Amino acid sequence: MALYPKFLMINRRNLLIGLAATSSIFVSPLKPGKASPPPLLKPKRLQAGSVVGIVSPASATFVREELEVVIDAVKALGLVPRLAPHLLERYGYLAGKDQQRAADINQFFSDVSVAAILPIRGGWGCSRILPYLDYKRIRQNPKIIIGFSDLTALILALNAKTNLVTFHGPNGLTSWRTTQTEYFRRVLFNGETVTFQNLKDGDDENRLMQVKNRIQTITPGRAKGKFIGGNLSVLSGIVGSPYLPDLQGAILFLEDTGENIYRIDRMMTHLKIAGLFNKLAGFIFGQCKGCSPDADYGSLTLEEVVWDHIKPLGIPAWYGAMIGHIEPVLTLPIGLEVEIDADTGTIRMLEPAVV
Repeated sequence: MALYPKFLMINRRNLLIGLAATSSIFVSPLKPGKASPPPLLKPKRLQAGSVVGIVSPASATFVREELEVVIDAVKALGLVPRLAPHLLERYGYLAGKDQQRAADINQFFSDVSVAAILPIRGGWGCSRILPYLDYKRIRQNPKIIIGFSDLTALILALNAKTNLVTFHGPNGLTSWRTTQTEYFRRVLFNGETVTFQNLKDGDDENRLMQVKNRIQTITPGRAKGKFIGGNLSVLSGIVGSPYLPDLQGAILFLEDTGENIYRIDRMMTHLKIAGLFNKLAGFIFGQCKGCSPDADYGSLTLEEVVWDHIKPLGIPAWYGAMIGHIEPVLTLPIGLEVEIDADTGTIRMLEPAVV
């Protein structure tokens, strides 16, 4: 056995104690070895006369009249439209090269006079621009950005990288009928803590029972958590990247359109085996237009697929929420704490999404 001088043994012990003390300064006691997430960022609310930057981060706009429709909608909301430099660019089916579309978003986040960013449409292409966004600049200049469908990638990435509350809501070319506009104003102008629930269809007013916009409870109960979700196809495509928010303790909502049942099953299986479902506090499945089995012999139904994946989790969950490629498109806060009730199909904001 080697013999060490006494002073070396004392110094070695002091060194170890010092290293332990030093490491405790930098390592979070909640999640050892991981940095604490940045504080939640809320954008400023809209006011009459606020400037809205119109962008095209995904598919190209081929008909100029569509842009004019979006401009009219923004003006009718009492807001001032400002067009992005590359708004009408085209690169095949995309609205310009990836760097151009990203540059428009970076520019509007840098412009202090712009209060919100509104895309013309979805389609495809948002995931391609995520590596080119300036997330440091975006975090320093929080503002409203809203959209759905392919915009799922953009609003989730901004939340994941900056902890900014973003919004799953209307694109420019949606209907902007009364109900849609009302929810947009309540959340983004008034800063209300809104409770969302399926709306009654006009045809049901004269019936003894509700036929349309029904919900089905998968597992009853209530849960709280940050609200994360969007289009299943798009969300599935960014799993494993740094652009998907942490789903630990989250309420996840999913929707899609025009997909075969086996594809929905495949994408939900992807989320399951990636370990995402096991992290959730609650789950909501919205609408999936055109996702019926039709004449596909031996197909599972959409309900069977959703129940297969979600029922075993034992978390509060329901099916049939009015979220998806339907009208009205409600304005829902991404990254904000909400409480859900799977028995009544309600989503209750626990605080305003804007300041």
